[in-house]
Amino acid sequence: MRQISAVDPELPPRRRVAFYSHDTQGLGHVRRTSLLARAVVDADPDTDVLLLSGAREATSLPLPERTEVVTLPRVGKDPDRGYGPRTWGGTLDDVVHVRAGVLDGALAAFRPDVLVVDKVPLGVGGELLPALRRLRAEGGTACVLGLRDVLDTPEVAVREWREQRSTSVIEQFFDEVWVYGDARVYDPLTEYALPEHVAARTVFTGYLGRGRASTTSTGYLGRGRATAPAPAEAGVPYALCLVGGGQDGAELAEAFAAATLPAGHRGVLVTGPYLPGATRDRLHAVAAGRDDLEVHAFVRDVVPLVEGAAAVVTMGGYNSVCELLASGRPGLVVPRTHPRAEQLVRACRLADLGLLDVLVGAITPERVGAWLARTAAGDAPRRPEVDADLDGLSRVPELVDRLMDGLVARSATATPHPQDQQEEEHRATA
Repeated sequence: MRQISAVDPELPPRRRVAFYSHDTQGLGHVRRTSLLARAVVDADPDTDVLLLSGAREATSLPLPERTEVVTLPRVGKDPDRGYGPRTWGGTLDDVVHVRAGVLDGALAAFRPDVLVVDKVPLGVGGELLPALRRLRAEGGTACVLGLRDVLDTPEVAVREWREQRSTSVIEQFFDEVWVYGDARVYDPLTEYALPEHVAARTVFTGYLGRGRASTTSTGYLGRGRATAPAPAEAGVPYALCLVGGGQDGAELAEAFAAATLPAGHRGVLVTGPYLPGATRDRLHAVAAGRDDLEVHAFVRDVVPLVEGAAAVVTMGGYNSVCELLASGRPGLVVPRTHPRAEQLVRACRLADLGLLDVLVGAITPERVGAWLARTAAGDAPRRPEVDADLDGLSRVPELVDRLMDGLVARSATATPHPQDQQEEEHRATA
């Protein structure tokens, strides 16, 4: 049998797609990029994926075949001192210098056909700049900036956009901007008055809603029951509470744990891996004193839990809201209001359109319990004003294909990459 080398000219090259998420706090960004990676591989299994993230938990999420994860030294945010190394000593500049070297080296070696950057065009502290300069100089990589639907209030988003020189960065380094949302719900181009040359590169993918369920089995980490409540369990409806990564979800988690559940229901609370240990201990103590409540720290694939719930109480992060909207379950969103108002803006807009309910102000067991009681009693929500587009996960692979077609067209007249030329010369003299 003939041995085929990695550079055999008779084989079509494998597609390579890289995803970067900065992940200074929480799991939202890396969860979104892992979903995008799976959608791309599902659409074309002959795709190699590199996921670059500052979240160690990236390796615990459901990932597709042919995906490797490069985890960066972690960055955290201190309320008093701002951003800095989460584990090491030193300054933000120290850890960014190391992260920049890792990113540049990994992307130079991987040489992706498409690079998708999540939210921050140049990454934390500009750490992506060396890699972006290299990729642009060498050619052969289409660069995309991926944005969630809401960045913040218009005032904050516009100020940060200018401070980060995002328009100039997009012009220099990015071929397209993908907004993971529906302009009929929230249009950042209009809300933030972004310039026309940014709008010309912008594509609304739709929310990354449908198609989130993983083909891998759901797993639990942390104390609590080993198995999830199955949607098919007859006669045992459950109310589900999600607090994202948990770093700022203590108030909602404790209110849900103390709330009176509707008769015949049980409660399932997922605290997230970042909930403070002392708070988690209190919640487990509360659950130990009730026969209708269970507490879990982390769920690898939360979609089956959401789809099987009788009602969902959740914070207002992008992923949680997408899962809620796609499930069609009654939902109460309790948004974070600081340090960013992103969740509040999103929740209020969706509530105005009749797509969910929102709880603003005091987060108490009584208010949470009252909403659960109304939902269990069958109070019919009003008909939504917008049938939100939730098909972004099926649309993104089509956008990747389009970028790939453009690369193929440009490569016909491009100067060969030095490594490609060396490989060609090697084959010619072999």
